[in-house]
Amino acid sequence: MTEKADRDQIRRQNRSIVLQALRRDGPQARIDLGRATELSPATVTSITSDLLQEGLIIGIDDQPPKEKAARGRPRSLLALSPKAAFVVAVKISVNRIELVLADYSGSTRARERHGFNSASVTREGFVARLVELITAFLAANDVPAASVLEISIAAQGVVDSSTGMLVWSPALAVRNVPLVEPLARALGAHCMLSNDTNMIAEALHWSDPARYGGTFAVIFIDYGVGMGLYVDNRLFVGETGAAAEIGHANHIPHGALCRCGKNGCLEAYLGDYAILRAASGMPDSTPPLDIAVTPETIAGLVQAAEAGDGKALAAFRAAGAALGYGIARLMAMLDPRRIILTGAGIRGYRYMKEGLDHALREALVEDLRRTVEIETVDWEEDLIMQGTIAQAMRRFDREIFGEARSQASPEAASDERQSELR
Repeated sequence: MTEKADRDQIRRQNRSIVLQALRRDGPQARIDLGRATELSPATVTSITSDLLQEGLIIGIDDQPPKEKAARGRPRSLLALSPKAAFVVAVKISVNRIELVLADYSGSTRARERHGFNSASVTREGFVARLVELITAFLAANDVPAASVLEISIAAQGVVDSSTGMLVWSPALAVRNVPLVEPLARALGAHCMLSNDTNMIAEALHWSDPARYGGTFAVIFIDYGVGMGLYVDNRLFVGETGAAAEIGHANHIPHGALCRCGKNGCLEAYLGDYAILRAASGMPDSTPPLDIAVTPETIAGLVQAAEAGDGKALAAFRAAGAALGYGIARLMAMLDPRRIILTGAGIRGYRYMKEGLDHALREALVEDLRRTVEIETVDWEEDLIMQGTIAQAMRRFDREIFGEARSQASPEAASDERQSELR
């Protein structure tokens, strides 16, 4: 019994390896798949035959350029079948819901953006609106609901993935909004809820796992401050999914008022509203909702700093210091290989850097910070969607379609065991 269980586990793992190789490197011949996965020809043949029969992959002809074409038939390549499954990715932010439909190959089929009133939305009304939008989105693109295997949601704020609840978000005026259970029930698909900054970390890891691998952190500076954390090549979300909420860790006790309602959070010194509050000379107690922040706020503050405005320069320097102390704690606790800074707030990084460097020197001995690389990544809003889709596709490859649907021959199973040993 144990031998059969081990054999099944090896086969599931090898199926997943083949699917992920096709996803990362695109269409390949069987011989190329063998090289990429280090699986034997017999294992590759056995697994791809099953995947073809199940409709998860398709055969296509390689069409080389005419000047390079050789005599004979084109090579037969294998590729992921776009029609095998679909995912709907949902991004929830202040006053906006974005929907993306992606097929099993990872290609985007459709995209829509819709506005809503963050300040007046109710729990029931928001969930009903999401169901209505997703249902109409699928109908408009002729995709049957049964073909959608996952609805993957990325949201600003604190999420509880154990209950499927959006606990608190600047995008909603209400707290503790259940999303996963009502959406799954209404739409008949598996649902996942994640923090949006975690999805940025997923996107970077997917785009370049060699650079963004091991233990690294992404700090997002924009309308708020968030962090996505990879530990030993895995996204770390903690017990409930709310880990790495660095923006709401205390920076100064009894300090500036944060959007979450507490005083002294890191975000209250580093978020866009916080930098504007400081540059405008407003008291630290000024409620964030009373501060007129727009998508152009950071750009305007950068222009002021470029023109030599002393208040804007001081506000960026203070924000950099707050960031530096936060990063110092992160370095001391986790020893990451790399820390990535991104978000619209990074436009002002050159004015933050002096304060950041000073804070790091003040807060942490050189031995604990010398090996950590800090880099900035230009902000692209699509990073959140890219990570959300990548997470869903990895789950398809590893958990759903990694499950063998037909019994392998004893010879193939034996060969797979040998592949695993190698």
